[in-house]
Amino acid sequence: MRERQREVQLYRGQIPSPGRPTVAWRQDRVRFWAAIADGDKTGDAAAQAGVSSPVGFRWFRHAGGVNPCLSPTVSGRFLSFAEREDIALFRAQGLGVREIARRLDRSPSTISRELRRNASTRTFRLEYKATIAQWHAERRARRPRPAKLASNDRLRSYVAERLSGAVRAPGGRALGPEGPKWQGRNKPHRGDRSWVQGWSPEQISNRLRVDFPDDESMRISHEAIYQALYVEGRGALKRELVACLRSGRALRVPRARARQTAWAHVTPEVMISERPAEVEDRAVPGHWEGDLVIGLKRSAIGTLVERTTRFTMLIHLPREHGYGVVPRTKNGPALAGYGAITMKNALAASMTTLPEQLRRSVTWDRGKELSAHAAFTVETDIAVYFADPKSPWQRGTNENTNGLLRQYFPNRTDLTRWTSEEIDAVAATINTRPRKTLGWKTPAEALDEHLRSLQQPGVATTD
Repeated sequence: MRERQREVQLYRGQIPSPGRPTVAWRQDRVRFWAAIADGDKTGDAAAQAGVSSPVGFRWFRHAGGVNPCLSPTVSGRFLSFAEREDIALFRAQGLGVREIARRLDRSPSTISRELRRNASTRTFRLEYKATIAQWHAERRARRPRPAKLASNDRLRSYVAERLSGAVRAPGGRALGPEGPKWQGRNKPHRGDRSWVQGWSPEQISNRLRVDFPDDESMRISHEAIYQALYVEGRGALKRELVACLRSGRALRVPRARARQTAWAHVTPEVMISERPAEVEDRAVPGHWEGDLVIGLKRSAIGTLVERTTRFTMLIHLPREHGYGVVPRTKNGPALAGYGAITMKNALAASMTTLPEQLRRSVTWDRGKELSAHAAFTVETDIAVYFADPKSPWQRGTNENTNGLLRQYFPNRTDLTRWTSEEIDAVAATINTRPRKTLGWKTPAEALDEHLRSLQQPGVATTD
């Protein structure tokens, strides 16, 4: 038996230990990447494939977010995992090679070669196990081609220099901040990045033809550079060079995810195109425009501006209890002060203080802070509309007012320092400034004039 094991080892060659068999086979990976291509998150795609989330995240990370484009089934030329399970079962029943081949409709030489190549030789007897055999078959089928960047030192140095070369002064001194240490994540949030040459892979690929017009060895596609950066083991470039890309992302974003919008709460029924025509000419007061003024450390103040009178209301949005103390959890409560429910309640509390004639509609930016707009409309009977993407001019009155408010609430300052009383004082200051568009009346005077007109008794008419 030992001589037999030695013969099989010599036939197959010395190979490393297979270790733990792969968690899932081709069909599971195909389902996983199909879900990723449809735009699902990694955890949801792993659930569809029937594997755990850590396995799905590991597949996504090792592939760099790049779909390996696996075929749904193995070619009929090769044994499938199901057939290997049948071979192991028939072998345990004591069937011969020719009988197994007849039952599987395979050539006897195929079964014989399978038993010689892929049997486990690290046990006392030559045992055939489907999992170990599948591992051997997958390992042998890889046969990866050597990457061009790995075999061409000159080309690799050229690409790396254009990606990560330092920005230098005329004297040769490197300039710019050092930047954070690479930790496998995307570009730092509110932090400095290293100043590098930062050529895009497309620029590098096309510039090679200019710098080396007669050297065909100095050619590489931009996709090969991207895969060398993103896909584990695909190229000779260091993984941390992804930080030199302009996007700075550590993993490639699948195309379906990139096409997804973050405005699932905006339906066709609440688009600005559905807003009544009376809103456009500003003849009827009671139509408002709203947005957030964002500050440092996820602080914000809500702003509301009436379109006709330019009257401004500011909404105090203090942080929720536990902010900065309770660890941040995925899909956990929004403690920054402008979560959907918090924003809905604060906006409703402010709007319900107005007379009914001044509560007709609100046109908001496309932020998620008002994703509970349906519940807001039910509670207050105020219609909510959303502007088109990247169209701030559709809420020009509010945008102009936010610019005026930046005098009091500058960018990159903590806005939670201010109390409700202080915010109301700023709003009163804005509302008592004369405005050219109002004939040099103040917004407060224009609103008061409108309210007085509503209180005048009606004139009797005859039919």
